Amino acid sequence: MTNATYTVTGMTCGHCVSSVKEEVGEVVGVTSVEVDLATGLLTVGSDGPVDSALVAAAVKEAGYAVTGPA
Repeated sequence: MTNATYTVTGMTCGHCVSSVKEEVGEVVGVTSVEVDLATGLLTVGSDGPVDSALVAAAVKEAGYAVTGPA
């Protein structure tokens, strides 16, 4: 299993976390999604490489921004 960590900005509540988890969870190849509201860290698990642009697009679809890898 491969993990990639990103920093997400703009999240302020549990609903924000749920939105990000839902959108990123739909990216092809993603097997797990963890979001830490306090730190803004998004950890994406997969069985192989996942295009970081797709992850960033999913976060944007949820209404937030990826500022870069953590």
